[in-house]
Amino acid sequence: MKFSANLGFLWQELALADAVRAAAAAGFDAVECHWPYDEPIDQVAAALAETGLPMLGLNTRRGDVARGENGLSALPGRGQEARAAIDEAIGYAARLGVPNIHVMAGFAQGDRALITFADHLRYATDRAAAHNMTILIEPLNRHDAPGYFLAHTDMAADIIAAVNAPNLKLMFDFYHVQRQEGDVFHRFEALRPLIGHIQFASVPDRGAPGQGELDLSEVFRFLARCGVDGPLGAEYKPATATGNTLAWLQAQRA
Repeated sequence: MKFSANLGFLWQELALADAVRAAAAAGFDAVECHWPYDEPIDQVAAALAETGLPMLGLNTRRGDVARGENGLSALPGRGQEARAAIDEAIGYAARLGVPNIHVMAGFAQGDRALITFADHLRYATDRAAAHNMTILIEPLNRHDAPGYFLAHTDMAADIIAAVNAPNLKLMFDFYHVQRQEGDVFHRFEALRPLIGHIQFASVPDRGAPGQGELDLSEVFRFLARCGVDGPLGAEYKPATATGNTLAWLQAQRA
């Protein structure tokens, strides 16, 4: 099984380029991140080239973080900002060879938000297709992100069907799905054709594997039986220095 270090949470104390190097030294097969836009892109590109690690994905900007925003693409009346965030993400990803962009919906409800989100996903998939990129959408659970527009995999599947773009896929995070819906193995099997990337963390604390209600070792065995070969995204919050939380990775390499 291959693994990707999500540098939005892992090695947060380091600049992104140095976090890439730390992930390579720890034995990860790839990296991904959240919002890299304030990092010197030439330094990040150099670290990726030096280590040989691919960067698998990044997110569109959240919006006004001071006001608690967590995405723009489902917010009616914010179209210019949402499209600018999509364009920025595609431009940054194109320079680094990143294949996936998570378009963040934000806090919104109702039919207008649904129409707005679908319209922005059509915009994103159209522009991403020119770079052979995939657009991802991810349900966020109601405990961590109350009021987030996209909270359930059924809703994500309906949106993907409505937009009807071949490069629109689901980001299936075992952490979020377990907290929101449970029955993660059945959910994964039912949604498999729609899934573009997989992430994980312990439930319910979002910590490193090896604790909580969901046996991530069994998740990894399940995914191996399913024939999953792409790197799985380790998107957990370390309770201590990241290097001290990697016993799970060492066990998978044994």
